[in-house]
Amino acid sequence: MVIRSKTLRFVILISTILITIIIGVQLFWLQKVYLYEEKQFNINVSKSIQGVYNEMQLVNDVSDNVQKVIENPSPDVYLLRIDCSPNLDSLWINLKSEFTDFDVYTDCKAAIYSVEKNDYTVQKYIDLPDSYHPLEKDSKMQVYKRDYSYVALYFPHRGQYILKQMLFWIASSGLLLLVLIGFGASIFYLYRQKFLNETQRDFVNNFTHEFRTPLAVIKIAADVLQQENIVEKPDRLANYAGIINEQTTHLQAQIQRLLDIAYTDRSRLPLEKENFDGNAMLQQAIADLQPLIERRQAVIETALNAMEPMITADKAYLLLAVINLIENAIKYSPQPVIKVSSWNAGPDFCISVKDNGIGINPAFHKKIFDRFYRVTQGEIHTTKGFGLGLNFVKKVIDAHGGKIEVQSEEKKGSTFILKIPIK
Repeated sequence: MVIRSKTLRFVILISTILITIIIGVQLFWLQKVYLYEEKQFNINVSKSIQGVYNEMQLVNDVSDNVQKVIENPSPDVYLLRIDCSPNLDSLWINLKSEFTDFDVYTDCKAAIYSVEKNDYTVQKYIDLPDSYHPLEKDSKMQVYKRDYSYVALYFPHRGQYILKQMLFWIASSGLLLLVLIGFGASIFYLYRQKFLNETQRDFVNNFTHEFRTPLAVIKIAADVLQQENIVEKPDRLANYAGIINEQTTHLQAQIQRLLDIAYTDRSRLPLEKENFDGNAMLQQAIADLQPLIERRQAVIETALNAMEPMITADKAYLLLAVINLIENAIKYSPQPVIKVSSWNAGPDFCISVKDNGIGINPAFHKKIFDRFYRVTQGEIHTTKGFGLGLNFVKKVIDAHGGKIEVQSEEKKGSTFILKIPIK
């Protein structure tokens, strides 16, 4: 099954949304894990403090709720109210023992605050086997002024310790992120390769489409020249020989133009603007299609009413765009009656190609300008083609900063209007 670029872009969009959701959920989950570990750390520290109060007589009256004598002014600091001066050696030993018993392995700085001196009287760095930072020994602790004495416990590396406890979750999330990045890179590489393949195929198809009409005209002219009595009609002979020469010159010019398109990095067509008569350009387009017009017995009506026909644009591209429209009008009309008109509307030179063909359902009006899109009846294409003509016409008009409009209904014919800035 061939996957079109639009389908692949849709897949990439959905994949991007899903990856974003997965990353968002993972970050949300990591935040929840961090909050859980943070809560667990607080619980373990509280249990350790409870153990210290049970082991030592630090306050005169310890109720069942030890939290009444514990203050937590910041996430890293705990203040333990004391009513007497504790034995320091016993206090440091009990603190370290209780921390170890309740799995609090990050280093801690402890200090005794004296309400009389309004400062710390002694400080102690409590190191644990799992986390040792000797530089913290000489750092000073923030003083929290209170109307009672207390033991201050400061955990300078609390955040790092909690993150260390989350190492498994962080590693698994990082691995998932790498997998998602790899998946995204693979999808992008696939899209890029698909885009390059389609660009190459589009060029081949454009090349085929743009050469098909001139070659068909040359073939018709050549068939006429092969008629036995053609030599008896020198004017007709000269006319069709001139058509072959003109179309051959046109093909040679288009080869160079197509090569310019193929090898340019520009998103728009490389225009070669010149001043020319728009009405005369429309007459030339009709003349170039004369063999096809005669073969289909088409009737071409003109109403070239533009009073200011001189425009500055790329004549070769506009001529090819108009030829595409007239050719489509002939191709999709059982008994072609085509009207080609021109007029001025403000700063624009306007062209319309109106036919009496099968028409187009309004639901398809926007899609008909997409590359390779062709209106079908059921699942059957009623005419041959690559679905490139109208896409090319729109590309030409867009490159000139103009507009293209379609007015059509099924079985009521179609009218294509081109609005090209005069300058």
